[in-house]
Amino acid sequence: MSRTELSNMKQPPVPLATLIGQELRNGKIEKPFVKYGQAGLAKKGEDYFLIKADCQRVPGDSSTLFSVFAIFDGHNGISAAIFAKESILSNVLSAIPQDISRDEWLQALPRALVVGFVKTDIEFQKKGETSGTTATFVLVDGWTVTVASVGDSRCILDTQGGVVSLLTVDHRLEENAEERERVTASGGEVGRLNVFGGNEVGPLRCWPGGLCLSRSIGDTDVGEFIVPIPHVKQVKLSNAGGRLIIASDGIWDALSSDMAAKSCRGVPAELAAKLVVKEALRSRGLKDDTTCLVVDIIPSDHPMLPAIPRKKRSVLTSLLFGKKSPNSTNKGNNKLSAVGVVEELFEEGSAMLTER
Repeated sequence: MSRTELSNMKQPPVPLATLIGQELRNGKIEKPFVKYGQAGLAKKGEDYFLIKADCQRVPGDSSTLFSVFAIFDGHNGISAAIFAKESILSNVLSAIPQDISRDEWLQALPRALVVGFVKTDIEFQKKGETSGTTATFVLVDGWTVTVASVGDSRCILDTQGGVVSLLTVDHRLEENAEERERVTASGGEVGRLNVFGGNEVGPLRCWPGGLCLSRSIGDTDVGEFIVPIPHVKQVKLSNAGGRLIIASDGIWDALSSDMAAKSCRGVPAELAAKLVVKEALRSRGLKDDTTCLVVDIIPSDHPMLPAIPRKKRSVLTSLLFGKKSPNSTNKGNNKLSAVGVVEELFEEGSAMLTER
């Protein structure tokens, strides 16, 4: 049989999975664009943020880019917030093994975040200073978003399905019953501030120290009940993308997650951050440092995320995106949080290092 005859023979159809694999290998299914904005107003000057949009898993290899966004809301001074901002990224990356694939790197990331937070806390405590800070650290690699947090600087996700979901857990003693139980079971005391006459005022606090948070970096003077072990959540977006809003409690004390998302839909990230701060200021006034980062993860063929009409939450989405236990775990149990929107890869919130 001649070469011409061979070439004219009908070729069998190529399986779809093979075609998709070829597209992936040829780079036709591209990483998303990551666009971001930042805005803030200072009251005490204790909020700090970190933006690094040009990190590389493999130094010198631009195909291994990832981005980092973080907020540190300091208290009792600024030294812990500054130290965490300068140290936490390198501490996280140094806990990830070298020469591993991207998938392995992403799988190693949740544990590396725990190590990085704890190492940052240990290093800061050696300085002998008593300030503390929240830390909400967000790493974006392609469509995968990994969030680690201690304190109450929240990160939310607004997806193209119009559903807003929390990627963090607030470690406020006033609102987190599991954290109250953990502190008291460990021998700590939880109560309000006593004023003259025996009246109790203000939010619930941990004693000794009187801190309203149950987890933070620093705070060397408040005892062992306040821990730096973060809640970690990792999700994978669909190729429709989504918007992250990361902000200090100056925003969340004024706005619900839904209100913050709704206040800035349909505009670019840079303007969106300003609109969230403006809405918080309009709602409550400037009562605290107010810092907001907006991060858009956008398909490469779209200039920006389209506006999303407000939808009522169905029973199904309420179940799928309902508030989870801070200590829920999804190891080895990948599940769809909402079809075509978010795949939940990992979540762990235990305050026990032995469980991490």
